[in-house]
Amino acid sequence: MANTASAKKRIRQTARRTARNRSDMSRLRSFIKKVETAIGAGVEADARAALQALQPELARAATKGLVHKNLVARKLSRLSKRVKATAPA
Repeated sequence: MANTASAKKRIRQTARRTARNRSDMSRLRSFIKKVETAIGAGVEADARAALQALQPELARAATKGLVHKNLVARKLSRLSKRVKATAPA
């Protein structure tokens, strides 16, 4: 258990930061899931719209330090490749 005032403050800060990060990650996963669902349904227009909504969210998460910038690049690359594959030939 924390004894000093600074240690108690750090515990409070960590709790707030953890809650915010957890919320932001959940939101990010929801955006990703929307793209995955649209791809699974085979509806290219919905998949493209969901991907367009996902891009700024991923970029924001990278600038805030929530996820690594390479993860953002990898996710966008792989998802856009899959969205393009749903397009009618």
